[in-house]
Amino acid sequence: MPIDRGKVVTLEYELRDPDGTPLESDNARMAYLHGGFGGIFPKVEAALEGKDVGHELSITLEPEDAFGEYDAELLRVEPRSRFPETLEVGMQFEGVPGEDAEEDETRIYTVTDIADDKVVVDANHPWAGQRLWFKCAVKAVRKATREELAHGHAHGDSGVSTH
Repeated sequence: MPIDRGKVVTLEYELRDPDGTPLESDNARMAYLHGGFGGIFPKVEAALEGKDVGHELSITLEPEDAFGEYDAELLRVEPRSRFPETLEVGMQFEGVPGEDAEEDETRIYTVTDIADDKVVVDANHPWAGQRLWFKCAVKAVRKATREELAHGHAHGDSGVSTH
């Protein structure tokens, strides 16, 4: 069954940084709804259009094809008093990107550094600004269920809802 809009595609994949370091566990699996629903990188989705089970793809993703360019505006230094007493690098918090931001612009910020009275938080994806290497093999292709099409995402390899 060829991959086209409205199909759920199951991939076994690898994602690596420019040095070849794995960013995901080897042979990770995912299922996504094909056809512009946002479940996979658009460049990968375009390369898989019309392919079938068994197809293998190896593609380089520039930052704009993956997690975007690094945006220095999303790096903030905040007073330590705005955070809970227990705080560690790597913790994440939801917030708005700046004083002029709309409420619907909330982002997830990751704590990247802690000083005595300041905390550095970053809303960039950890892999923003990086060229990535994506390799995958198509393991299954099936028609999406009506529920998956209505929700705009796959509900697992079998189509069973997970929410």
